[in-house]
Amino acid sequence: MISFYLNGKSQSISADPKMPILWILRDVLNFTGTKYGCGAGLCGACTVLLDGNPIRSCITPISFAEGKQITTVEGLEKENSDLLDNWQKENVPQCGFCQSGQLVTAAAFLQNNTNPGDDEIEIAMSGNICRCGTYSRIKKAIKETIKGRG
Repeated sequence: MISFYLNGKSQSISADPKMPILWILRDVLNFTGTKYGCGAGLCGACTVLLDGNPIRSCITPISFAEGKQITTVEGLEKENSDLLDNWQKENVPQCGFCQSGQLVTAAAFLQNNTNPGDDEIEIAMSGNICRCGTYSRIKKAIKETIKGRG
């Protein structure tokens, strides 16, 4: 049995310890907000937080989550409602495919950076690919969130 917390709730599952967290989330626990993109940890679509740090769930085995907290896009609602509101207000989602990874990465970044500059935002978000090219709207939504939290 592998035990961990998912969005604040205790989970115990019987699974191959090598199975990627992504497939545990999507296929075993039916948390489908986290998306499969490249399968190689390069695009960021599968990003979740593991003890508050962004990781690529498509390449991270579930055994790494033993005793830890996994936060998915579904778990962002409580503490990041302002980020989610600004994401909508700035009309960031276009096709929406990358959005869960983008939001999770932005939430983690904002936890540790209360007043970042444009360059810091771009660097923090650079590992997440947006096929629709909404990078300027992503940055604007992050900046609006910072302004509101200021």
